[in-house]
Amino acid sequence: EVQLVESGGGTVQSGGSLRLSCAASGYFGSLWSMGWFRQAPEKEREWVAGIESRGGTSYEDSVKGRFTISQDSAKNSVYLQMNSLKPDDTAMYYCAHDPFRRIPPRLVPGSATTWGQGTQVIVST
Repeated sequence: EVQLVESGGGTVQSGGSLRLSCAASGYFGSLWSMGWFRQAPEKEREWVAGIESRGGTSYEDSVKGRFTISQDSAKNSVYLQMNSLKPDDTAMYYCAHDPFRRIPPRLVPGSATTWGQGTQVIVST
């Protein structure tokens, strides 16, 4: 069973940066996808970025060029480096695991089988 724990959220001014971490434990298998989602108050959960087991990445259009997803296999962790943050990026951010290798790794909520508890990101003006 896969378990995910996010960290790294916080409050930052517009234009600032944060790095989110997702520590994974449990059996992953050799083929998988991981993604970051976010959910703002009264809005649906939306996919932000994804990475698959061979290193391919994909991004939602509004974060392209600002966010970078990466993995560290030795630490069983996935990261989301967020630069040039905007108030619209304010949301609860969730890490998710999909037991299939998606190409490109554009996950949808229904494909993820494991979710972390979330980490709050607040971007102030």
